[in-house]
Amino acid sequence: MSIDIFSQQPITAEQLQEAMSHALQQIDRNLEQLGDQFLGLSSENLIYPAIDNISWATGFWTGMIWLAYEVTGHDKYREAAERHVISFKDRLDREVDIDHHDLGFLYTLSCVSAYKLTGSGLARETALRAADHLLGRFKEKGAFIQAWGEVNNGQESRLIIDSLMNVPLLFWASETTGRPQYEQAAYEHVRTLTKHIFRPDGSTYHTYYFDAESGRPIKGVTHQGHSDSSCWARGQAWGIAGLPLSYRYTKDPALIDAYKNTLQYYLARLPGDYVNYWDLVFTQGDEPRDSSAAAIAVCGMLEMNKWVEQEDELKRLNTQAAQCILQSLMTSYTTKGFPHSNGLLLHAVYAKPQKVGVDECNIWGDYFYMEALVRLMKDWELYW
Repeated sequence: MSIDIFSQQPITAEQLQEAMSHALQQIDRNLEQLGDQFLGLSSENLIYPAIDNISWATGFWTGMIWLAYEVTGHDKYREAAERHVISFKDRLDREVDIDHHDLGFLYTLSCVSAYKLTGSGLARETALRAADHLLGRFKEKGAFIQAWGEVNNGQESRLIIDSLMNVPLLFWASETTGRPQYEQAAYEHVRTLTKHIFRPDGSTYHTYYFDAESGRPIKGVTHQGHSDSSCWARGQAWGIAGLPLSYRYTKDPALIDAYKNTLQYYLARLPGDYVNYWDLVFTQGDEPRDSSAAAIAVCGMLEMNKWVEQEDELKRLNTQAAQCILQSLMTSYTTKGFPHSNGLLLHAVYAKPQKVGVDECNIWGDYFYMEALVRLMKDWELYW
């Protein structure tokens, strides 16, 4: 992929501030309307419903509130997010929808963030309890963390690429406690995933099945992509974002090699405005875009830049591609012209085959868009 394709003027501080101002306006509006409830997974007619703390994605809303607190220093955001920490503790206590690997999405963005920003003992304890539960999903036979369902359910003996964003909870748990078992399981899972999920051409499977008894790898398929042989765009973006996070903890050079292949495949399939379709088998036409995958990928590029040399071609490619993609999101994909909407990014897709949240806002897209802005605005200590 030629760097020249992504050449344009850098995003200015004024543009970043304008984009962040819009995000803060939407957060203020939602806090006023939601109270201590959460934004739903995806919007309906560009309006998120209010939900209780019951889905795999509620942590993204809390993460946005913590980002708002970091950018502004305003106590109203801290107080709202701290109430969420109590809600996430209660969720663990009552075991509400926690039989999945998305505990990382839930507890990294709500509780690890709270601990890093405020030193909260409650947040640290709650995040470690979540890490223990996630560790319990590790299957010795096969060496992976089971994605969904009860661990002994043989029909669900699989991992999915999204898990690259959940294992940082385990890496952090080892870092903060000094206990190696969390990191050992996370690293084994990452190695298993990179061996089977990443195809030789740089594309990815969404999910990979293993024999429940022996742990033998069986096959890669999709759950939310166009087909088993295509490349689901958000899954590819999880790879771009997740690989540098695992590299941050392991310093395994194989992860940088995997990242390069994954990035090249993704960038080569972007349309003219740099915002991917929902599956990378599509590069033009009337299929829906997925702005959430674009925002996720931008965060991955900016993170990987911390781990490559200043003059490295990969760093230049990351920088320019991230700028072009984020610039496109800022200028053509936000809800600024849709005052009835309580979201941030238009044209996201939750699950196209299931016809859920297609061409809507979705909460992870909004979170990663805001994280990308913060990454460019300040020297950000990531929650991951």
